[in-house]
Amino acid sequence: MNASEPMSPITEDDIADYLVNTPDFFERHASLLATVQLTHPQSHRTVGLQERQAQMLRDKIKGLEHRIMDMIRHGNENMILMDKLHRWSCELWVTPPDHLADSAVDNIRDLFQVPQVSLRLWSLKGEHAHAPCAQGVTEAVQTLATSLDRPYVGPNAGYEAVQWLAEPSQAASLALLALRAVPGQPAFGLLVLASPDAQRFNSQMGTDLLERLAELAGAALSVLRAPQA
Repeated sequence: MNASEPMSPITEDDIADYLVNTPDFFERHASLLATVQLTHPQSHRTVGLQERQAQMLRDKIKGLEHRIMDMIRHGNENMILMDKLHRWSCELWVTPPDHLADSAVDNIRDLFQVPQVSLRLWSLKGEHAHAPCAQGVTEAVQTLATSLDRPYVGPNAGYEAVQWLAEPSQAASLALLALRAVPGQPAFGLLVLASPDAQRFNSQMGTDLLERLAELAGAALSVLRAPQA
């Protein structure tokens, strides 16, 4: 550099880079650590560097504790849901065929605290074709069910299946679960879960539990189907 050229001013980044790349600086100037004064984030009083570092560590530990508590809470909630799913599926396996549909609906309502639940099935064996759950199913509903690769969760957008509920006007949010004997086959049933709470079933929620529910219901209720050609 030419001696006549003015030197560039030292920036904060220059100082930070120097300290990062010169780890023994504070060993050679240890007295500086005792004189550094910072502002406490809560009380806004002046504190020493060591106290400020201790406060930062306490804040970090507190944040980690909150995350751990959230993980434990979510884990407990998931365990409760899985236990309910297990109890529901066990009940299905010991229920006689003539009562399977009613058992599936009643136990979902009671175990999972769903205000309204309804179920319709089609392509059933002759002895089950006149059951209440096999009535009022249009071709449009069957097409909708087969088109659902995963449960629909969201607002009541005027789906025809909502009319199966005891109080359709109280269905602010829905979960529509297509039932299949085997994944990939056309649906032979549709399970409708409804709540007056618009956020109970929403597009941001996970559907893993609902997918397991649909798979188990489809497998259990498939004994009512007519033999497929």
